[in-house]
Amino acid sequence: MTEQKTVKPTADTLAAAARTATRKGPPPVHLWNPPFCGDLDMRIARDGTWWYLGTPMGRKELVRLFSSILRRDGDDYFLVTPVEKVGITVDDAPFVAVDFERSGKGQDQVLTFETHVGDFAAAGPDHPIRVVRDPKTGEPSPYVLIRANLEALIDRKSFYRLVEVGCHERHKGEDWFGVWSGGVFFAVIPSAELP
Repeated sequence: MTEQKTVKPTADTLAAAARTATRKGPPPVHLWNPPFCGDLDMRIARDGTWWYLGTPMGRKELVRLFSSILRRDGDDYFLVTPVEKVGITVDDAPFVAVDFERSGKGQDQVLTFETHVGDFAAAGPDHPIRVVRDPKTGEPSPYVLIRANLEALIDRKSFYRLVEVGCHERHKGEDWFGVWSGGVFFAVIPSAELP
């Protein structure tokens, strides 16, 4: 009987598997259930920078490739290929929304966000916007859902632009300031808390 060796995955082996898996479009990571191979020393910082072995990953193509095989299960993040699944650390959200396009106005407007890795999502019922406020400072952290449990932190300049296209609406029995997109009103802050 031969003994099988377990090989710890590296960024290079994951990249090779990801390239194979993504040749025919976005990979169906939600369908893959490979064995867990351990944690990889890879981290996504709050600003969207990917780190491997304590060094920032400078190759945008490689970051884009890894982002295409990212999956969130519960509170944990994994890079998943058909043959292996490794855990990585995500400081906040795995993506950063660095810009958005606005089409239409008022309740008919659609806000389409772009992430730092080139993904696009039109905010609406399938891609909601949410805002979390720091309990101590009240500072808002806005997010938009990009795909299957993976959110993007909306960067500061884009958030300021959102405020410019926002309005006050009655929402769940209270007056709120927020934005419309895709036929949905996304509440940002109670109107009473604004000057």
